[in-house]
Amino acid sequence: MSARPTTAMVLAAGLGTRMRPLTDDRPKALVEVGGRSLIDHVLDRLVAAGVTRAVVNVHWFADRLEAHLKRRDDLQIVISDERAELLETGGGLKAARALVGEDPIWVANIDSLWIDRGDALGDLARLWDPERMDAALLLAGREGSIGWPGRGDGFLEADGRFRFRGEAPEAPLAYMGVHITRPQVVDDGPDGPFSLSPIWRRLADQGRLYAAVMDGDWMHVGDPGARDAAQVRLEAG
Repeated sequence: MSARPTTAMVLAAGLGTRMRPLTDDRPKALVEVGGRSLIDHVLDRLVAAGVTRAVVNVHWFADRLEAHLKRRDDLQIVISDERAELLETGGGLKAARALVGEDPIWVANIDSLWIDRGDALGDLARLWDPERMDAALLLAGREGSIGWPGRGDGFLEADGRFRFRGEAPEAPLAYMGVHITRPQVVDDGPDGPFSLSPIWRRLADQGRLYAAVMDGDWMHVGDPGARDAAQVRLEAG
């Protein structure tokens, strides 16, 4: 077990197409749930987990997002500019490699909220061991989750390794949009846009992909209906 990362990459450059009309005049990261923007919900979680520096990629309404982020004074925020081209998850991380550095980092999407009955990020940080793994994913049980219609991403082995669903018709666990990784995993990726998913599948085959399951309620805020459902769930506590 190693020291938990203090740098995060926050993936906030998406167009938010499924969130329209809420994203007609703002980036998805600034859509509010419970009176707080999605990106602030995520940054609050990361700061509580010990993050002191966040690299945030921007594209859609980038100026508005940058202006919003300047209001935070509880961590250092560095912008990775993707105004010219959307680079997806892997390409976005590769483009920010000089900014995130060489030590392990958190990587977080901005469309996941959760009500924690334990210490989800702390559990993932305690699991993290770069000697045994190259990435560690935070998972949620599909049952009780809001806004995630998929059939599940995979299974957790007894030793903490993650196994993808493969040919199975469904799986009980879904990726929540937060993980810890060695940033070097994207170094061999192509120039331009690419996804992290093929890298994770390769790491799983190598036994280098691990995961922890959150004890709580996960809300994937991907469209206006899911936003409204998450609002109701947060108000209910």
